[in-house]
Amino acid sequence: MGIRVHDSMARKTVELSPRDEGKISMYVCGPTVYNYIHIGNARTFLSFDLIRRYLRYRGYDVTYVMNYTDVDDKIIERAKIEGIPTDGVTQKYSRAFEDDMAALGTDMADVIVKATEHIEDMVDAIESLIEKGLAYEADGNVFYAVEKFDEYGKLSGRSLDDMRAGERIEPHESKTNPLDFALWKSAKEGEPSWSSPWGPGRPGWHIECSVMSMKYLGPGFDIHGGGSDLIFPHHENEVAQAEGLIDPPFVRHWLHAGMVQMEAEKMSKSLGNIVLARDVAQRYPGEVARLWAITGSYRSQIVFSEASLSDAANAYERWKIFRDAARHRLDDAMPEARSTTRPDETSAPAYVRRFISAMDDDFNSSQALAAVHDLVSEGNRVLDGDGSDDVLIPLVEQFLEITGVLGFRFADDAAGSELVGGLVEYLLELREQARAEKAFERADGIRARLADLGVAVEDTSTGARWRLSSTGGRDDGES
Repeated sequence: MGIRVHDSMARKTVELSPRDEGKISMYVCGPTVYNYIHIGNARTFLSFDLIRRYLRYRGYDVTYVMNYTDVDDKIIERAKIEGIPTDGVTQKYSRAFEDDMAALGTDMADVIVKATEHIEDMVDAIESLIEKGLAYEADGNVFYAVEKFDEYGKLSGRSLDDMRAGERIEPHESKTNPLDFALWKSAKEGEPSWSSPWGPGRPGWHIECSVMSMKYLGPGFDIHGGGSDLIFPHHENEVAQAEGLIDPPFVRHWLHAGMVQMEAEKMSKSLGNIVLARDVAQRYPGEVARLWAITGSYRSQIVFSEASLSDAANAYERWKIFRDAARHRLDDAMPEARSTTRPDETSAPAYVRRFISAMDDDFNSSQALAAVHDLVSEGNRVLDGDGSDDVLIPLVEQFLEITGVLGFRFADDAAGSELVGGLVEYLLELREQARAEKAFERADGIRARLADLGVAVEDTSTGARWRLSSTGGRDDGES
């Protein structure tokens, strides 16, 4: 059995069925670049970064496209607040987004597309929808007539009656039906605008993704992703627009990431209960935030709190302890992390098979992490004297393979530095000598000084182990 995904359109888990054998085409709705992203936004992009990494690991040639919404009411308002042009706003926050995601260990999409660079494509699409009778012009605006698309609501599972009593309906006196949504907005004084057959204006939000995803990936591409809050109206409207232009399906599989909760509410800028991704990355190594983000599978709702981040930091520290202790013991025999693909898992070792089984089941990172934690527990038993290097090395190889696919590089760790390692080892020799001489105060002082410098020391039956602490500070204990 191959990879299975929970398809939001089908409302069930189905076999991943690529349009082109051996290839995956994936489009994810990116940020509206008017502000810094919060950790809830970042979790969605971390999730699809992991999905892309895993698909490549399983042998697929993945093309990942993401958009930047760089024309929007929020951008115009931000420009007024900051007293800069709208393109100054979008450039500033596009760079900030890329910096913030890099700090979390996320690779950027293969192709990043901007709405303002595809206005002509959107105008062409809107003209076609008018010709097909699915859209109408009114006072320089163009609206999509939702009642003309028979399957409107099929993604969200809502009827038109439900929607009339529902949410996020955009009011406008020129609409024929309150549910109709804007494809083109007539220009207002002082706002950016482009020429069109209906007069100067700018595109609506929804049309950009329908147009740009098909331009770069073609109709019927494999995966369309985003946060679950986009299912309605954004993705519902994308379906209506695209399948008004082409024969369905517009997308083969719809995947939606779960929301992040802040106590009892969804984290959102409108509620004012956000924590910026960059603030989290300043307080914790980016890989700790990454581990927190994937502790639940991508579709699950997770809670952001100091406790949940602390749990992730402790788990990450445990991984590093194992990796550093293995390197200390194996020395030149320590395996190196390497790029690996496993299209066929039948010959994979036990923990890798567990990892693949979990991730093949709708990218279940929660169960995948359970395999890593069990692997580390077994590895620590070997390190504590219950096994030989011949047993340890395959465990380390599996650890590096799995954590590499998950996006962990431990790049902030200087434990491998010859100079740092040599100095720490020398100080530990002095500490051991002091203990042998029963000069415990001197031995305590060495350990305390190392702790102040962020070096945690652990005494085991096979000798002292050390690591650079990701949380810093003193690791109290006996010398």
